[in-house]
Amino acid sequence: MKLVNKHIEKDGSGYVTLRPEDDEDMWHVYNLISEGDNVRALAVRRVQTLSSTGSSDSHRVKIQLTVEVTKTTFSPAASSSQSNGAGEKKEPTAALQISGRVVEENEFVKLGAYHTLDLEANRDFRLTKASGWDSIALERIQESTQEGRGAELGAIVCGEGTAAICLLSEHMTTVRQRIEVSIPRKRKGGTSGHEKAMDNFLSTVYQAILRLIPYQDLKAVVVASPGFTKDTLYDYIFQQANLTSNKPLLSSRSKWIKVHSNTSHVHGLMEALRAPEVSKMLQGAKFAREGVGLDKFHKMLATDELRAWYGPEHVALAVDRGAVGTLLISDDLFRSSDPSTRNHYVQMVEAVRSKGGEALIFSSMHESGQQLNMLTGIAAILTYPLDIEVVEMEEREEKERLERERNGGVEGDEE
Repeated sequence: MKLVNKHIEKDGSGYVTLRPEDDEDMWHVYNLISEGDNVRALAVRRVQTLSSTGSSDSHRVKIQLTVEVTKTTFSPAASSSQSNGAGEKKEPTAALQISGRVVEENEFVKLGAYHTLDLEANRDFRLTKASGWDSIALERIQESTQEGRGAELGAIVCGEGTAAICLLSEHMTTVRQRIEVSIPRKRKGGTSGHEKAMDNFLSTVYQAILRLIPYQDLKAVVVASPGFTKDTLYDYIFQQANLTSNKPLLSSRSKWIKVHSNTSHVHGLMEALRAPEVSKMLQGAKFAREGVGLDKFHKMLATDELRAWYGPEHVALAVDRGAVGTLLISDDLFRSSDPSTRNHYVQMVEAVRSKGGEALIFSSMHESGQQLNMLTGIAAILTYPLDIEVVEMEEREEKERLERERNGGVEGDEE
């Protein structure tokens, strides 16, 4: 994403002008915009003009509209997938719609009228935060506009006759293409039908990889499957590379890793990323750190549950006591329509970091983020064991003590 203009004061007021360039940028924008914010962007309106003869004419005009946001809708797949007849399904691009009331005078739209803005790639928009720019929003601006940001991992998750061609970046798993080819079973007395269909499938996947996987720029490319399809596909890829003298592909061979997965679906990637050979090549990548963090939490939950807490109320108690070593929090929680709720989670992240702890903000567009969302969207690995029941009892006693002191003070005043 391109940062076109930035004017933010020390108190958090001000605006930024941004230009999203791809699907991941649209995801960043969706996470930046909250209810009550002001968004100024290009809109197309149909207007009617009345001629001197009394006839009316309808035409479209492009205008800049500023709306106060009441609703945002993000769709990673704005239209239905299309097939080209060879088993290939092309994934559509992301779409982001902003609905709200018009808050600045305009020649063609009344003040206070409701309007929907379609934010699109390579089109500038201006964002002003209603409650000011907090540390989480500013961090996302910095991450999304960083030079050189992009996909770090390519992946082909496959089974016999099915494949998903994926790219993983810091915040998003994008399925570039899904491939489905019907493969008949092997029959006694002849396997030509099976072999012919399998060759067609492998060729289709290979051609998709050449088009969609920028293997020269990636840290690694994972080929994952439940059975032997990964081995067959891997061998086919480099057999074809040799036959066609594809030197760039051959030179990238050290980046390609075959990994077992329990499923041929995209969510099998979570398991593939935990493989030691993959983790080693992806050291430092944000989504890899998230996967490692979630894995550590689950292991802690199984072996030392007094150091593995989850749920908004319980984690908040642990943060208040300065006991959190690693905070795991989903970006879903920062999209609350209630500013005080968002601010509550922002303060939790800042509190953990201020005490030297680590705060991992998970993207719900990655499998790890979706798994965290199933655990209420927030969890923590504590630096020392704490019994939840004991902590809750202490909290209740403290509240009762404060209540008695308050009531005692009131009674004293009345006397």
